[in-house]
Amino acid sequence: MSKDTNVARVTHVIAESPDGFDDAVKVGFERAAKTLRGITGLRIAEMRVSVKDNKIHTYRVKMEVIFILD
Repeated sequence: MSKDTNVARVTHVIAESPDGFDDAVKVGFERAAKTLRGITGLRIAEMRVSVKDNKIHTYRVKMEVIFILD
């Protein structure tokens, strides 16, 4: 097998933040980076908000974390 050949895996992460979608992505990425090595990218699959008392309460993202297997 060539040294340039890689095999990747995808895992799903759901993260939330009261401060916005960008922050929710950062929260999810930082948590994933604590246990996954070789992260090469993220794909945001879904964005949602939860509402409480007629106001946006939290921003949620469902993302795919792509990483290279050792």
